[in-house]
Amino acid sequence: MNDGPYIAEVGALIGDPARANILAALMDARARTASELAYIAGVTPQTASAHLAKLTDGRLITVERQGRHRYFRLAGPGVAQALEALMVVATDGPPRHRPPGPRDPIVRNARTCYDHLAGRLGVGIADRLLDQGHIVADGDDYHLSREGERFLDSFGIDPSALHTRRRAFARRCLDWSERRPHVAGALGAAIASRCFDLGWLRRVPDSRGLTATPRGRQGLKDTFGLSFDA
Repeated sequence: MNDGPYIAEVGALIGDPARANILAALMDARARTASELAYIAGVTPQTASAHLAKLTDGRLITVERQGRHRYFRLAGPGVAQALEALMVVATDGPPRHRPPGPRDPIVRNARTCYDHLAGRLGVGIADRLLDQGHIVADGDDYHLSREGERFLDSFGIDPSALHTRRRAFARRCLDWSERRPHVAGALGAAIASRCFDLGWLRRVPDSRGLTATPRGRQGLKDTFGLSFDA
């Protein structure tokens, strides 16, 4: 008897194209309505409702009710990290015909992976933090150095507050487009949140993609030594 995790059941949930599109649409950590997700998945509202029920029962998404409306979001960062890893596997698979989309360069350049930064920007920040000795890689995790604590404090992030959250402090999340890790966990979320608060980054409508403001391009260069193409 198999007493391990039910990989086949989870795989079957993700494996349906419509449900995969729904999950991918929720990778930016924002909540969406059933109607929005039906449009994204290219299915009828009735079909979307059935898919959302299965994903909710499988604990891949959660539903929040506000008045007469229901909003769906990913169940947590662990689901997003698993989906990002599957994207790496998918791009390494056999060649498939896929017309290039106009937003692909933007998504590869900078995007959100649930609540942290990914793409060239996310990997670039991770590389910079490693090069400067602010973080140290240890297996699937990153550890913060004393220099890193001082850096975060100067950047407006309280490092002690990150350790009190009920999630991993800093995880190495394999980036599907760059094939190298970016920073996930509480640290990754805090860096992304700070960049948004400073007005450095803007979300691309109907996409996980991000663009940098003029202030953001200068800030990313001064803080992380990154040249960000808008």
